[in-house]
Amino acid sequence: MELYRCASTQVTSPRTCCWTSRQLFCDFGEDFTVQDPTEAEPLMAAIQHISQGSPGILTLREEADAHRFNSGDLVTFSGIEGMVELNGCAPRPLHVQRDGTLEIGDTTTFSRYLRGGAVTEVKRPKTVSHEPLDTALLQPRVVAQSPQEVHRAHCLHQAFHALHKFQQLHGRPPKPWDPVDAEMVVDLAQALESLKGTEGEPLEEQLDKALVRTVALSSAGGLSPMAAVLGAVAAQEVLKAVSKKFMPLDQWLYFDALDCLPEDEEPFPNSEDYAPRDCRYDGQIAVFGAGFQEKLSHQHYLLVGAGAIGCELLKGFALVGLGAGGSGGVTVADMDHVERSNLSRQFLFRPQDFGRPKAEVAAEAAHRLNSDLQVTPLTYQLDLTTEHIYGDNFFSSVDGVAAALDSFQARRYVAARCTHYLKPLLEAGTKGTLGSACVFIPHVTEDYRAPASAAASEDASYPVCTVRHFPSTTEHTLQWARDEFEGLFRLSAETINCHQQAFTSLAHLDESQVLTLQQVVLGVLRERPQTWQDCVLWALGQWQLCFHYGITQLLSRFPPDKVLEDGTLFWSGPKQCPRPLEFDASQDTHLLYVLAAANLYAQMHGLPGSRDQTAFRRLLKLLPLPDPQDLAPIFASDLELASAYAEFGPEQSKKLHEALEIWTVGPPLEPLTFEKDDDFHVDFVAAAASLRAQNYGIPPADRTKTKRIVGRITPAIATTTAAVAGLVGLELYKVVGSPRPRSAFRHSYLNLAENYFSRWVPHAPAIQEFHHWKWTCWDRLEVPAGQPERTLESLLAHVQKLNGLRVRMLLHGKALLYSAGWSPEKQDQHLSRRVTDLVLEVTRQVPEPGQRVLVLELSYEGEKEDVTFPPLHYKL
Repeated sequence: MELYRCASTQVTSPRTCCWTSRQLFCDFGEDFTVQDPTEAEPLMAAIQHISQGSPGILTLREEADAHRFNSGDLVTFSGIEGMVELNGCAPRPLHVQRDGTLEIGDTTTFSRYLRGGAVTEVKRPKTVSHEPLDTALLQPRVVAQSPQEVHRAHCLHQAFHALHKFQQLHGRPPKPWDPVDAEMVVDLAQALESLKGTEGEPLEEQLDKALVRTVALSSAGGLSPMAAVLGAVAAQEVLKAVSKKFMPLDQWLYFDALDCLPEDEEPFPNSEDYAPRDCRYDGQIAVFGAGFQEKLSHQHYLLVGAGAIGCELLKGFALVGLGAGGSGGVTVADMDHVERSNLSRQFLFRPQDFGRPKAEVAAEAAHRLNSDLQVTPLTYQLDLTTEHIYGDNFFSSVDGVAAALDSFQARRYVAARCTHYLKPLLEAGTKGTLGSACVFIPHVTEDYRAPASAAASEDASYPVCTVRHFPSTTEHTLQWARDEFEGLFRLSAETINCHQQAFTSLAHLDESQVLTLQQVVLGVLRERPQTWQDCVLWALGQWQLCFHYGITQLLSRFPPDKVLEDGTLFWSGPKQCPRPLEFDASQDTHLLYVLAAANLYAQMHGLPGSRDQTAFRRLLKLLPLPDPQDLAPIFASDLELASAYAEFGPEQSKKLHEALEIWTVGPPLEPLTFEKDDDFHVDFVAAAASLRAQNYGIPPADRTKTKRIVGRITPAIATTTAAVAGLVGLELYKVVGSPRPRSAFRHSYLNLAENYFSRWVPHAPAIQEFHHWKWTCWDRLEVPAGQPERTLESLLAHVQKLNGLRVRMLLHGKALLYSAGWSPEKQDQHLSRRVTDLVLEVTRQVPEPGQRVLVLELSYEGEKEDVTFPPLHYKL
């Protein structure tokens, strides 16, 4: 792209390039306004009370964090009952008081506050002033995280300037790894005018000639991972210019991957190995040589996940030629199918691919990108149930693993497999504009560890009774709505189908599921629907049950003025006193709930539905509001619920079974599995959560947030995805070019919204020690079975010979094979047995075909609780 200044915004990457280093320049003009400077979502908090006065004092609910607000923040209000003058008002400044309450200005003339509502932060715009290119060349403002990075960026700035001069003088870039051309570039860099600071003062910095020389030597090549990283950042800057969201780069970004180059090679390697071959990989060969390219083509990698990052990684593998040789290849493993929402960020898929396995479609697309690439799709997920597929034989043919997974549980499992088989792991993840890329090398780096906070949030759950009767947050209402969907449209259908096939017990259901099933078979309709009108009547009754009668029943059990034994009100603290809603067909949320519920109910029963809202409104006017005959009982705590479920006696069970008998007449029902791309599915959950929030005065989530949380969608955008895939590609070069020292590898983290880029050397594996025996997470004891196969006694003696320790217990999985605490008779019975015979007898499991080792766990006499010993690999 030519360097020029347009009237408004300029994002440039110069035509003369160095492909192991890259530069990006932004000029958004002298007066560019950023409307939304930060990535963080606006703060929103539920309101407990607002006083009338000057100033009015706003008290947040107990679970809200008032300290997240700052004095001077601008805020708006929504959903307030009573003091409605605040709803939708112009942004008001607030002042945070010492006790955590908020002053919000004069509310003297406003109506009295009744309940509910939320206060939301309004972000303040910021103005950016950029210098034009001619000024920025001599007074560069660089994006860097430390003084050392600033100096390196300034040296790279001079190196690029010198490369441009070389191009102007000679009409070509420097030749690959040519020492003469490289020295000319160094001389040009030294002759350049000194850089100046932002105030125009000369910068007294020593030019790093070795850095400039290395840049020049490798500048003629072309690396697609570098293009992915800088292209992604450039694309994000364009989005910032168009949307005025997030702060732009200020103004130069320099990114280099000189750590990809081997550290121990001659300064000027054999130029013949780097000469062009007239092939698609010439740019890569100019940097790493033909020998490296040949090695890269014979690699066999496993790619786990064909989602957004997986598609980008596979595209990158095709472009660099990974596995494009005779014995190489890539295996793609993903059990999911292509959905409509995938098309916005998973660019190997097209509309005609809907419903097809992602692995198969991605494999075909990658083959079109590079016909030499051998891609094998597998539609089985990697977990404990598929270890007979992804077993010893499979991993013995794999050189490395790339993980593009969206859950920490899956990442932990794949990482454990890599540790078990001593395979390098390349791993990447994104969340909106946040991205990370990591590399884990056996015996060189630490192994994978999921962030504790992220893993904990992924596994978070809420108490059943809190969700059902005492919600206090938006997340509670969303969880309740999701549970309603599962219970009404999936679980009930599955249970009725089971009874239709064979009269079975309800023992497999938990307490909350039994209550939901009661609502279906003992609630509004006592028999199967036959028409669309029946389905609408059921949906209307379900609305009454959930948002009117259910709340009325709850308040009869726990009245608004109920006082506990200690004198405090029952409805206080996080418990918000609800109020029943009255059905109003003119309210969009009321209508949306009934329409979605009726269509889902009709689909479950194999009946035609309807999307005609006009006809639907007419039908609602003709139908009476049902009076549910059976309401699920109310429980104040999970303990009460569990106790009541334990007392779910024969009479209640008989009543439920008799109702199920009526429902089992007819064809099987269709259980509905929640799909985030199905409008009725999302409409039902969004409307149910919003109505639940209205019951309890909780700020509701909009449809987009509902879809993201309930559909467990990790926010993903194409720019961040491309950037982390490029970062993984750079680490791939190092892994394939092994052995490399730990100092060559990089973990990376970036935030495209806040212009934060960080790369660091991974930690070394932690060393554990016990009685002079040292090991890391990558070590294991390897013992051959021998011919004839050794006995357990021989195995224990061999282990003691290896590490000098006496074995206290030996396990295979959860099966105990030996314990020093057993009686001498029992010990003798086990010690005399062959190891494989003993494992078969204790576990009742025959080794899988192709299984090469038995993994055994050991504990030793005198061990400490916090010690994790290496596993024993017993080679079959």
